[in-house]
Amino acid sequence: MKRLVAAIGLTLVATPALAAAGDMNVATFLAKADALRAKGPLALLSSDMNVLKTEGTAAGQAYRAQLAQERAQGKPSSCPPRGTRISSDQLLGHLRSYPAPARPRTTMRTAMADYFVKAFPCP
Repeated sequence: MKRLVAAIGLTLVATPALAAAGDMNVATFLAKADALRAKGPLALLSSDMNVLKTEGTAAGQAYRAQLAQERAQGKPSSCPPRGTRISSDQLLGHLRSYPAPARPRTTMRTAMADYFVKAFPCP
């Protein structure tokens, strides 16, 4: 179980994003993550593991690009320390903080940006 959580967490920030990933809504992401967690160690063999990796990575990369643009304009929305990594527990906790009615309307890109703004406000 801990390996699954660690695998999701590491992949959320580690690799380059693919084409249109990051647009999955929070409700779908949480449903897939919960289904994987229920599978235990067999989750590592599921194709949904790659889907979640891709979604998380793309959302993180989209926010990094947005933040770079904001910094260039002198108005960053957050100030995370260099090399900041998000654990899967942190991300899933953040995603669960959205009210259930908002989850289908909130993309992973938006959720990732919201996390960084909330967790790393600028001084």
